[in-house]
Amino acid sequence: MPEDKNDLVSRLASPVVVACHDAGAANLLFAWLRDWARSGLLDDYVFRLVLGGPAEAAWGSLNMNLPHAEIYTELGRALQGANSVLTGTGWASSLEHDARKLASALRIPTTAVVDHWVNYPERFERGNEVVLPDEIWVADSYAAAIAGRLFKNVRVLELSNTYLQEQVKNIPAASDGSRTLLYVLEPLRMDWGRETPGEFQALDFFAQHLHLIVGSQPVQVMLRPHPSDQPHKYDDWAKDHPRLSIKIDLNTSLSQSIGQARWVVGAETFALVVANAAGRQTYSSLPPWAHRCRLPQQKIVHLCDLVEARNSTQTRW
Repeated sequence: MPEDKNDLVSRLASPVVVACHDAGAANLLFAWLRDWARSGLLDDYVFRLVLGGPAEAAWGSLNMNLPHAEIYTELGRALQGANSVLTGTGWASSLEHDARKLASALRIPTTAVVDHWVNYPERFERGNEVVLPDEIWVADSYAAAIAGRLFKNVRVLELSNTYLQEQVKNIPAASDGSRTLLYVLEPLRMDWGRETPGEFQALDFFAQHLHLIVGSQPVQVMLRPHPSDQPHKYDDWAKDHPRLSIKIDLNTSLSQSIGQARWVVGAETFALVVANAAGRQTYSSLPPWAHRCRLPQQKIVHLCDLVEARNSTQTRW
Protein backbone atom coordinates (compact mmCIF):
# COMPACT_ATOMS: atom_id res chain seq x y z
CA MET A 1 0.00 0.00 0.00
CA PRO A 2 1.27 3.50 -0.82
CA GLU A 3 2.45 5.55 2.13
CA ASP A 4 0.39 8.48 3.40
CA LYS A 5 1.85 11.73 2.05
CA ASN A 6 1.58 13.47 5.41
CA ASP A 7 3.76 10.76 6.95
CA LEU A 8 6.22 10.99 4.09
CA VAL A 9 6.67 14.75 4.35
CA SER A 10 7.11 14.49 8.10
CA ARG A 11 10.12 12.23 7.45
CA LEU A 12 11.94 15.09 5.73
CA ALA A 13 13.96 17.58 7.75
CA SER A 14 14.51 21.06 6.36
CA PRO A 15 16.62 22.28 4.61
CA VAL A 16 16.16 19.52 2.01
CA VAL A 17 18.67 19.07 -0.82
CA VAL A 18 17.22 17.71 -4.07
CA ALA A 19 19.88 16.32 -6.45
CA CYS A 20 18.65 15.02 -9.81
CA HIS A 21 20.06 14.55 -13.29
CA ASP A 22 18.15 11.92 -15.29
CA ALA A 23 14.52 12.46 -16.25
CA GLY A 24 12.85 9.33 -14.86
CA ALA A 25 13.29 9.77 -11.12
CA ALA A 26 13.13 13.55 -11.46
CA ASN A 27 9.67 13.33 -13.02
CA LEU A 28 8.44 11.18 -10.12
CA LEU A 29 10.01 13.40 -7.49
CA PHE A 30 8.85 16.68 -9.00
CA ALA A 31 5.28 15.34 -9.24
CA TRP A 32 5.30 14.39 -5.55
CA LEU A 33 6.71 17.78 -4.54
CA ARG A 34 4.14 19.56 -6.67
CA ASP A 35 1.30 17.59 -5.08
CA TRP A 36 2.60 18.16 -1.55
CA ALA A 37 3.11 21.88 -2.21
CA ARG A 38 -0.49 22.22 -3.43
CA SER A 39 -1.63 20.56 -0.20
CA GLY A 40 0.30 23.09 1.86
CA LEU A 41 2.52 20.41 3.36
CA LEU A 42 5.77 22.11 2.25
CA ASP A 43 5.06 25.65 3.47
CA ASP A 44 7.63 25.38 6.25
CA TYR A 45 10.33 23.63 4.20
CA VAL A 46 13.39 25.06 2.48
CA PHE A 47 14.56 23.21 -0.66
CA ARG A 48 17.99 23.46 -2.23
CA LEU A 49 17.92 22.18 -5.81
CA VAL A 50 21.05 20.84 -7.51
CA LEU A 51 19.96 19.84 -11.00
CA GLY A 52 21.61 18.84 -14.23
CA GLY A 53 20.79 17.49 -17.67
CA PRO A 54 17.20 16.42 -18.37
CA ALA A 55 16.15 17.04 -14.76
CA GLU A 56 17.22 20.67 -15.01
CA ALA A 57 15.29 21.06 -18.26
CA ALA A 58 12.22 19.38 -16.75
CA TRP A 59 12.28 21.70 -13.74
CA GLY A 60 12.59 24.75 -15.95
CA SER A 61 9.49 23.75 -17.93
CA LEU A 62 7.30 23.13 -14.88
CA ASN A 63 6.82 26.69 -13.64
CA MET A 64 6.17 25.04 -10.28
CA ASN A 65 5.39 27.06 -7.19
CA LEU A 66 7.56 25.28 -4.64
CA PRO A 67 7.87 27.56 -1.61
CA HIS A 68 11.34 28.45 -0.37
CA ALA A 69 13.15 26.74 -3.27
CA GLU A 70 16.64 27.85 -4.27
CA ILE A 71 18.84 26.67 -7.16
CA TYR A 72 22.42 25.75 -6.26
CA THR A 73 25.24 25.09 -8.71
CA GLU A 74 27.65 23.58 -6.17
CA LEU A 75 26.68 20.36 -4.44
CA GLY A 76 29.01 20.92 -1.47
CA ARG A 77 27.55 24.36 -0.78
CA ALA A 78 23.99 23.04 -0.98
CA LEU A 79 24.77 20.33 1.58
CA GLN A 80 26.14 22.76 4.15
CA GLY A 81 23.65 22.80 7.01
CA ALA A 82 21.18 20.53 5.18
CA ASN A 83 19.19 18.00 7.17
CA SER A 84 17.93 15.59 4.49
CA VAL A 85 18.73 14.72 0.88
CA LEU A 86 16.50 13.47 -1.96
CA THR A 87 18.18 12.11 -5.10
CA GLY A 88 17.37 10.39 -8.34
CA THR A 89 19.16 7.22 -9.45
CA GLY A 90 20.15 7.94 -13.04
CA TRP A 91 22.94 6.64 -15.26
CA ALA A 92 24.04 9.67 -17.20
CA SER A 93 26.07 11.48 -14.52
CA SER A 94 27.60 11.06 -11.07
CA LEU A 95 25.65 13.97 -9.55
CA GLU A 96 23.18 11.83 -7.62
CA HIS A 97 25.84 9.33 -6.53
CA ASP A 98 28.08 12.16 -5.34
CA ALA A 99 25.21 13.71 -3.41
CA ARG A 100 24.59 10.46 -1.50
CA LYS A 101 28.31 9.98 -0.89
CA LEU A 102 28.89 13.47 0.46
CA ALA A 103 25.70 13.40 2.52
CA SER A 104 26.72 10.08 4.06
CA ALA A 105 30.08 11.57 5.07
CA LEU A 106 28.21 14.47 6.67
CA ARG A 107 25.74 12.06 8.32
CA ILE A 108 22.79 13.60 6.50
CA PRO A 109 19.96 11.08 5.87
CA THR A 110 19.48 10.27 2.19
CA THR A 111 16.50 9.05 0.19
CA ALA A 112 16.85 7.79 -3.39
CA VAL A 113 14.00 7.59 -5.91
CA VAL A 114 14.00 4.57 -8.24
CA ASP A 115 11.81 5.09 -11.29
CA HIS A 116 11.99 1.75 -13.15
CA TRP A 117 12.13 -2.00 -12.64
CA VAL A 118 15.64 -2.91 -13.82
CA ASN A 119 19.32 -2.68 -12.85
CA TYR A 120 18.74 -1.61 -9.26
CA PRO A 121 22.18 -2.46 -7.79
CA GLU A 122 24.00 -0.73 -10.66
CA ARG A 123 22.20 2.52 -9.92
CA PHE A 124 24.16 2.84 -6.69
CA GLU A 125 27.56 1.97 -8.15
CA ARG A 126 30.22 4.15 -9.73
CA GLY A 127 33.33 2.20 -10.59
CA ASN A 128 33.91 -0.11 -7.66
CA GLU A 129 32.20 2.20 -5.18
CA VAL A 130 28.74 1.40 -3.81
CA VAL A 131 26.83 4.08 -1.90
CA LEU A 132 23.37 3.05 -0.73
CA PRO A 133 20.80 5.52 0.61
CA ASP A 134 19.09 5.26 3.97
CA GLU A 135 15.73 4.96 2.24
CA ILE A 136 14.40 4.11 -1.22
CA TRP A 137 11.15 5.46 -2.67
CA VAL A 138 9.38 3.68 -5.51
CA ALA A 139 6.07 4.24 -7.27
CA ASP A 140 4.37 0.82 -7.39
CA SER A 141 4.24 -2.59 -5.72
CA TYR A 142 6.36 -4.27 -8.43
CA ALA A 143 9.28 -1.94 -7.77
CA ALA A 144 8.80 -2.20 -4.01
CA ALA A 145 9.09 -5.99 -4.18
CA ILE A 146 12.26 -5.82 -6.29
CA ALA A 147 13.94 -3.22 -4.08
CA GLY A 148 12.93 -5.03 -0.90
CA ARG A 149 14.47 -8.25 -2.17
CA LEU A 150 17.74 -6.65 -3.29
CA PHE A 151 18.35 -4.19 -0.45
CA LYS A 152 17.66 -6.00 2.80
CA ASN A 153 19.10 -3.26 5.02
CA VAL A 154 17.49 -0.26 3.31
CA ARG A 155 13.97 0.84 4.09
CA VAL A 156 11.78 0.75 0.95
CA LEU A 157 8.63 2.88 0.75
CA GLU A 158 5.95 2.73 -1.94
CA LEU A 159 4.33 6.02 -2.97
CA SER A 160 1.37 6.66 -5.26
CA ASN A 161 2.53 7.28 -8.82
CA THR A 162 1.42 10.90 -9.01
CA TYR A 163 3.44 11.51 -12.17
CA LEU A 164 1.71 8.66 -14.04
CA GLN A 165 -1.69 9.85 -12.86
CA GLU A 166 -0.99 13.39 -14.06
CA GLN A 167 0.25 12.22 -17.45
CA VAL A 168 -2.70 9.90 -18.10
CA LYS A 169 -5.20 12.57 -17.05
CA ASN A 170 -3.92 14.83 -19.83
CA ILE A 171 -4.12 12.23 -22.62
CA PRO A 172 -7.33 12.18 -24.70
CA ALA A 173 -9.04 8.95 -25.68
CA ALA A 174 -7.53 7.14 -28.66
CA SER A 175 -8.99 7.72 -32.11
CA ASP A 176 -9.63 4.52 -34.05
CA GLY A 177 -9.13 6.46 -37.28
CA SER A 178 -5.64 7.63 -36.39
CA ARG A 179 -2.79 6.23 -38.50
CA THR A 180 -0.03 7.70 -36.29
CA LEU A 181 2.45 5.48 -34.47
CA LEU A 182 4.64 6.95 -31.73
CA TYR A 183 8.01 5.27 -31.19
CA VAL A 184 9.45 6.24 -27.78
CA LEU A 185 13.22 5.92 -27.80
CA GLU A 186 15.75 5.27 -25.05
CA PRO A 187 19.48 4.46 -24.81
CA LEU A 188 19.72 0.74 -24.04
CA ARG A 189 23.46 0.62 -23.21
CA MET A 190 23.91 -2.90 -24.59
CA ASP A 191 24.50 -4.48 -28.00
CA TRP A 192 24.02 -8.21 -27.32
CA GLY A 193 27.34 -8.96 -29.01
CA ARG A 194 26.35 -7.40 -32.35
CA GLU A 195 28.45 -4.19 -32.17
CA THR A 196 25.43 -1.97 -32.86
CA PRO A 197 23.74 0.00 -30.06
CA GLY A 198 20.70 -1.88 -28.83
CA GLU A 199 18.31 1.00 -29.48
CA PHE A 200 19.14 0.85 -33.20
CA GLN A 201 18.79 -2.93 -33.28
CA ALA A 202 15.32 -2.55 -31.77
CA LEU A 203 14.47 0.14 -34.33
CA ASP A 204 15.59 -2.11 -37.20
CA PHE A 205 13.55 -5.01 -35.84
CA PHE A 206 10.54 -2.71 -35.55
CA ALA A 207 10.92 -1.38 -39.11
CA GLN A 208 11.18 -4.91 -40.51
CA HIS A 209 7.99 -6.07 -38.79
CA LEU A 210 5.97 -2.85 -38.64
CA HIS A 211 3.14 -4.42 -40.67
CA LEU A 212 2.41 -6.87 -37.86
CA ILE A 213 1.38 -3.88 -35.74
CA VAL A 214 -0.36 -1.54 -38.18
CA GLY A 215 -1.37 -3.75 -41.10
CA SER A 216 -0.82 -2.89 -44.75
CA GLN A 217 -2.14 0.68 -44.81
CA PRO A 218 0.25 3.68 -44.64
CA VAL A 219 1.18 4.99 -41.22
CA GLN A 220 2.93 8.07 -39.87
CA VAL A 221 5.84 7.10 -37.61
CA MET A 222 6.83 9.67 -34.99
CA LEU A 223 10.24 9.04 -33.39
CA ARG A 224 10.38 10.61 -29.92
CA PRO A 225 13.98 10.87 -28.63
CA HIS A 226 14.70 10.20 -24.97
CA PRO A 227 15.54 13.29 -22.88
CA SER A 228 19.11 12.00 -22.51
CA ASP A 229 19.64 11.43 -26.25
CA GLN A 230 22.00 13.71 -28.15
CA PRO A 231 20.35 16.03 -30.71
CA HIS A 232 19.95 14.50 -34.20
CA LYS A 233 20.90 11.02 -32.94
CA TYR A 234 18.27 9.33 -35.12
CA ASP A 235 18.36 11.58 -38.18
CA ASP A 236 20.56 9.23 -40.22
CA TRP A 237 18.45 6.21 -39.30
CA ALA A 238 15.34 8.01 -40.53
CA LYS A 239 17.07 8.91 -43.81
CA ASP A 240 18.11 5.27 -44.27
CA HIS A 241 14.43 4.21 -44.20
CA PRO A 242 12.86 6.34 -46.95
CA ARG A 243 9.95 3.92 -47.41
CA LEU A 244 8.69 4.83 -43.95
CA SER A 245 6.94 8.10 -43.33
CA ILE A 246 9.07 9.29 -40.39
CA LYS A 247 9.09 12.50 -38.41
CA ILE A 248 11.17 13.35 -35.33
CA ASP A 249 8.83 14.25 -32.48
CA LEU A 250 10.17 17.33 -30.69
CA ASN A 251 7.06 17.88 -28.57
CA THR A 252 8.07 18.67 -24.99
CA SER A 253 4.91 17.03 -23.61
CA LEU A 254 4.81 13.23 -23.53
CA SER A 255 1.06 13.37 -22.92
CA GLN A 256 0.50 15.36 -26.10
CA SER A 257 2.68 13.01 -28.12
CA ILE A 258 0.80 9.95 -26.89
CA GLY A 259 -2.49 11.77 -27.44
CA GLN A 260 -1.82 11.95 -31.20
CA ALA A 261 -0.99 8.25 -31.53
CA ARG A 262 -3.01 5.08 -32.00
CA TRP A 263 -0.02 2.81 -31.39
CA VAL A 264 2.98 3.35 -29.10
CA VAL A 265 6.16 1.29 -29.50
CA GLY A 266 9.47 1.25 -27.63
CA ALA A 267 11.95 -1.09 -25.99
CA GLU A 268 11.20 -0.88 -22.26
CA THR A 269 10.98 2.82 -21.49
CA PHE A 270 8.61 4.20 -18.86
CA ALA A 271 6.79 6.05 -21.64
CA LEU A 272 5.31 2.67 -22.62
CA VAL A 273 3.83 2.40 -19.14
CA VAL A 274 2.19 5.82 -19.55
CA ALA A 275 0.79 4.90 -22.96
CA ASN A 276 -0.47 1.56 -21.67
CA ALA A 277 -2.23 3.22 -18.74
CA ALA A 278 -3.87 5.63 -21.20
CA GLY A 279 -5.37 2.74 -23.15
CA ARG A 280 -3.05 2.84 -26.17
CA GLN A 281 -1.96 -0.29 -28.02
CA THR A 282 1.59 -0.68 -26.74
CA TYR A 283 4.42 -2.86 -28.04
CA SER A 284 7.97 -3.68 -26.99
CA SER A 285 10.34 -3.69 -29.95
CA LEU A 286 13.15 -5.64 -28.28
CA PRO A 287 14.34 -8.26 -30.80
CA PRO A 288 14.35 -11.99 -29.98
CA TRP A 289 18.13 -12.08 -29.41
CA ALA A 290 17.85 -9.40 -26.72
CA HIS A 291 16.61 -9.82 -23.18
CA ARG A 292 12.84 -9.90 -22.81
CA CYS A 293 11.12 -6.60 -21.98
CA ARG A 294 11.16 -6.29 -18.19
CA LEU A 295 8.23 -3.91 -17.78
CA PRO A 296 5.70 -5.60 -15.48
CA GLN A 297 2.57 -4.36 -17.27
CA GLN A 298 1.05 -7.47 -18.84
CA LYS A 299 -0.90 -5.67 -21.59
CA ILE A 300 2.29 -4.59 -23.35
CA VAL A 301 2.64 -6.81 -26.43
CA HIS A 302 6.07 -8.19 -27.35
CA LEU A 303 6.72 -7.72 -31.07
CA CYS A 304 9.02 -10.74 -31.04
CA ASP A 305 6.03 -12.86 -29.96
CA LEU A 306 4.04 -11.65 -32.97
CA VAL A 307 6.94 -12.56 -35.26
CA GLU A 308 7.27 -15.99 -33.68
CA ALA A 309 3.53 -16.63 -34.00
CA ARG A 310 3.58 -15.63 -37.68
CA ASN A 311 6.60 -17.82 -38.40
CA SER A 312 4.99 -20.75 -36.61
CA THR A 313 1.83 -20.38 -38.72
CA GLN A 314 3.83 -20.18 -41.94
CA THR A 315 5.81 -23.28 -40.98
CA ARG A 316 2.66 -25.31 -40.38
CA TRP A 317 1.36 -24.40 -43.84
